[in-house]
Amino acid sequence: MNIHAEKLEIMKMILDTDNPSILESIKRLFKKGATLDFWETLPQEQRDDILQGIKEIENGEVLDYEDFMKKHR
Repeated sequence: MNIHAEKLEIMKMILDTDNPSILESIKRLFKKGATLDFWETLPQEQRDDILQGIKEIENGEVLDYEDFMKKHR
């Protein structure tokens, strides 16, 4: 079934229902889908820092927790 047919089938089900809880659930799904991704809410500086940290991990630039703690105690 193609996307257009899926949409038509869903619209028909919505039009045929009188159940308010189903309609409210559908509204919540659309509102949830419209919310921003957490990543998009971060300032660019924080995103850059996170990406830099990921790059360092991928390059093996990590410290053992115990070694780190010994240096900072």
